[in-house]
Amino acid sequence: MDKLPKIALPVIFAFIVVIILFSKSTVTIDSGQAGVLYKTFGGGVVTDEAPMGEGFHLVAPWNRVTIYEVRQQEVLEQMNVLSSNGLDIKLEASAWFEPIRNDLGKLHQEKGQDYIQRVLLPTIRSAARSVVGRYTPEQLYSSKRDAIQQEIFDETQKIVSGQYIQLNEILVRDVTLPPTIKDAIERKLKQEQESLEYEFRLVTAKKEAEKVTIEAQGKADANKILSASLNDQILKDKGIDATLKLSESPNTKVVIVGGSDGLPLILGNN
Repeated sequence: MDKLPKIALPVIFAFIVVIILFSKSTVTIDSGQAGVLYKTFGGGVVTDEAPMGEGFHLVAPWNRVTIYEVRQQEVLEQMNVLSSNGLDIKLEASAWFEPIRNDLGKLHQEKGQDYIQRVLLPTIRSAARSVVGRYTPEQLYSSKRDAIQQEIFDETQKIVSGQYIQLNEILVRDVTLPPTIKDAIERKLKQEQESLEYEFRLVTAKKEAEKVTIEAQGKADANKILSASLNDQILKDKGIDATLKLSESPNTKVVIVGGSDGLPLILGNN
């Protein structure tokens, strides 16, 4: 009986040690994540192998696994930039990105888990300031939004392409101009719109007038042709035709040929 505690204590202690070692030797990686293995006695960060995928993994208790989000992510950045004429513009842009899975070990080794703050955001700010500085406030407010967005993407992509980051899209969500500049631009755009509407009405009225003129000219030409074709002989022929039809009628009548105008004069009663 006295020996039982002496045997039980080492067993309990060993069992606890096994549980601790087992808990430190297991890693569960969720969906959309990947793990970078750090070998304490094997050269540090593993960069020549693919990162650990989703699921349950066993690792040596003296090694570590750093988990990264590898799905597409979005980061929003608000910044003040200067236009081509030196006016202060507030720009809000977001980036869609994801770390390159096969280069996750290099990203962890060279940039670390805060690679978004170290690499991506400074690059977006630099590209946005460079691009916006080429345009006037009016261009930023109206016609050049899509072009600016594409140029920011292109310049950001050039920098991050070698930083183990895949840039998918840059979205310019808002451009805020100084109130006085915004009001002036809106007034100018309204005046331009009114001018275009006035020009449209003038063109429409001109076309309508041309249409009326053409129709009137056509009617005049038709009347002229008709008048020229109705000569005296045609009128006499039509009078004779009418007389012949009337003579065939059973009603009593008197037909006198040779009126003052050379046409038959018809008198009759029923």
